[in-house]
Amino acid sequence: MKKTLILALVLLAACAPKEQYYVKHLVFPEGGTIDEKVEMAARLVPTGSQLEWQQLEMTAFLHFGMNTFTGQEWGSGQEDPALFNPTDFDADQWIRTLSRAGFRMALLTAKHHDGFCLWPTATTTHSVASSPWKDGKGDIVREVRDACEKYGMKFGVYLSPWDRHAPCYGNSPEYNKYFIAQLTELLTGYGTIDEIWFDGANGEGPDGRKQVYDWEAIYATIRKIQPAAVAANMGDDARWVGNESGMGRQTEWSATVFAPDAQGRGAEINKELGINSQSEDLGSRTMLEKAGELFWYPSEVDVSIRPGWFYHAEQDSQVKSLKDLADIYYQSVGCNSVLLLNIPPDRRGHIHEADSVRLAEFAGYLEETFGTDFVQDGNALWNAKSGDVREYKLSEAAPINVLMLQEDISRGQRVESFTVEGLKDGVWTKLCEGTTVGHKCLLRIPDTEVSALRVHILSSRSTARISRVGAFREGGI
Repeated sequence: MKKTLILALVLLAACAPKEQYYVKHLVFPEGGTIDEKVEMAARLVPTGSQLEWQQLEMTAFLHFGMNTFTGQEWGSGQEDPALFNPTDFDADQWIRTLSRAGFRMALLTAKHHDGFCLWPTATTTHSVASSPWKDGKGDIVREVRDACEKYGMKFGVYLSPWDRHAPCYGNSPEYNKYFIAQLTELLTGYGTIDEIWFDGANGEGPDGRKQVYDWEAIYATIRKIQPAAVAANMGDDARWVGNESGMGRQTEWSATVFAPDAQGRGAEINKELGINSQSEDLGSRTMLEKAGELFWYPSEVDVSIRPGWFYHAEQDSQVKSLKDLADIYYQSVGCNSVLLLNIPPDRRGHIHEADSVRLAEFAGYLEETFGTDFVQDGNALWNAKSGDVREYKLSEAAPINVLMLQEDISRGQRVESFTVEGLKDGVWTKLCEGTTVGHKCLLRIPDTEVSALRVHILSSRSTARISRVGAFREGGI
C-alpha cells in the first residue's frame, strides 16, 4: 500500500504543470492585465552568463594606454606611438593585487578613444607594435590575460567604438569593417573573453560625418565567436547604472522595462516609456502597466578610485578613502548591482602603492565586516509570498549594524518590499525597510543588540525565493 501511494505521488508530481520561465526577454500579451504582467515578470530569468556575472559582485577596470603617458583623459589620436613606454610593466603585479583585494574579473582598456591599440593588431600601425616598449614585440592584452589565468580571474576587454585616430571613422561602412576586424582579433586570439565593454562616447569623423555603428553585425560577431561573453554598457547583457559616481538605485530591478540599445528598437521603446538610463523607476508595477516588453538587464556601477580614469601622478594623494570605498560598496553591490571599480596603472606599468594600500585596507574591511554572520540557518531557502513572515535566531546577542537579504535570481527577481524587525527583551522593533532585493541587498542600521530577526515580505511577485538572510557587524572606518 505504501509503495502504491509513493508511486502515485511521483506520477502526480511528474504530471503537474511546470512553471514557464522566460530567459532574458519577454513580450507581454497585447491587452494583458497588470496581474498577468506581474506573474510573467516574476518568471523572467537571466542567462547563465548573466547569472555568473552578477554573482561576481566586484570587477576591476584597468584604464591603461596612451593617456597614461600624455596626462590626458581623452587623447586626440595624433599621439606618437613612441610615447608609450612603460618602464617596468608587470601584469602579474596588477592581477595579484586585484585578486588579493577580492576582485574576480579584470577589464582592460584594449583601445580607448585615441585609437591606440594595446595589442599588435593587423588593422593599424597605431599600436604597441610601433612603440619602443619591448622593441615593438610586446602585447599588453596577452600579458594581462595570462596573469588573469594564473590567478583564476575572469578577463574582459574594453574596446572604444569611438576612434579619433582611424581615418575611416565617420565613413560608416568602412569603419564598421575596421572595428569588427579589431573586435574579431580580440575575440579569437586571447582565449575566453568574459566581458566586452563598449563605451557610449561618440564623435564625428575627421570629415564631419557622423559614424553610424552596425550594432547588429557587431553583436552577431560576439555571439558567433564568444557566445558566453557578457556584452556590457552598450551591450544587451548588462547596463550602465547612469552615473560614474558609484551610486546605485535603492530600488534596482534586474528585470527591467529599460530596453538595451542593442535591441535596435531600444531608443524608441525607452522614449515611449519616458525613461532613460538615469531614471529612478525602471521596473515597478506602474512601469509594467505601460510596458510591452521586459528585459533581464542588470545594473553595473562604474567609478574610479581616483578623480581621473587614467593615472596622473598629481592624483596620488587623492585616492578614495576607505570610507568612500565602503559607501560605494553598499550603494552598488548592496543595491543589486555589480561594482566596476577603476584602478589605473601608472607609467611604470604598476598599480601605484597608494592604490594598492587602499585596496588592501578595503579587502580587510570586507573580511572583518562580513566574515561573521550572526544569523543561524540564514542560508535555508525560504519560499515567501506576499504577507509571509519568518523569524531567524542570532547565534549570540551581538551588536549588529548591517543586514543582508538575497534572492535566488536564477528563478527571477520578485521581492517588491519588505521590513526587518529585531527582538530585544521580548519586544519586536522595526530595524529597517526596503524595496527590491535581487542578488544582494545590504542595509546599514544603527548599532543594535537583538536576539532574533523577523523578516516580513510585504509584497512579492509570485513566490519569492529568499536564499539568504544575514546580520553583520561593521567596525569603525
